[in-house]
Amino acid sequence: MKKTQWLITGVLTSLMAGTTLAGCSQAQDLPPEPDDTNCSDWEWDDEEGVWQCDDTRSSYYGHFFLAGMFFSNKSALRNSSAYKSYKSSSSFKGGFGSGSKGGFGG
Repeated sequence: MKKTQWLITGVLTSLMAGTTLAGCSQAQDLPPEPDDTNCSDWEWDDEEGVWQCDDTRSSYYGHFFLAGMFFSNKSALRNSSAYKSYKSSSSFKGGFGSGSKGGFGG
């Protein structure tokens, strides 16, 4: 029993370490934050693979940003030809789960 417990612990530890390392490399591969004067705080959306405005003082708060354009919601983003092209390209950085990460300051 002890040998089995040790083996399971080792496998779980390896899986967790691999996930952590993958998360770190993915974060380093993100495109730079947009340089758009309409929003001063950005958050990365892992699922969509784009930046989202997190500036509560901006009229674009909550909007997604891609190819120099703001999209008011996920539906508008996903229906755009720019997003469809981006999603099918090798530079797509999304699909890593739901939620967001990033977005310091503001």
